[in-house]
Amino acid sequence: MIIFGTKGYLYQLAILTLVCAQCGNPAAHTLRKRVTKFTLFFVPLFPVSTKYATQCTFCGAEHKVTKEQAEQLQAQAVGGPGGQGYGQHPQQQPYQS
Repeated sequence: MIIFGTKGYLYQLAILTLVCAQCGNPAAHTLRKRVTKFTLFFVPLFPVSTKYATQCTFCGAEHKVTKEQAEQLQAQAVGGPGGQGYGQHPQQQPYQS
């Protein structure tokens, strides 16, 4: 008998101050990365999919972003030109779903 499946991991990459497209308020947004990994006997082996999104902390609206946009937002949060973010936590453990 072989036991296999998938498991999701959620990483918080940065917190940014952006204007929300849903509610129009300038609020903090979390930049998140969701990775789904293939598991064999409950051991995660390799990533199957990776998705990026920002979530407004004011209204809770979530917007998907591309990998390139996520990298730009993360660079902005670290302190790039015009960065208004609060930084990142490089060694943060993922949330498991």
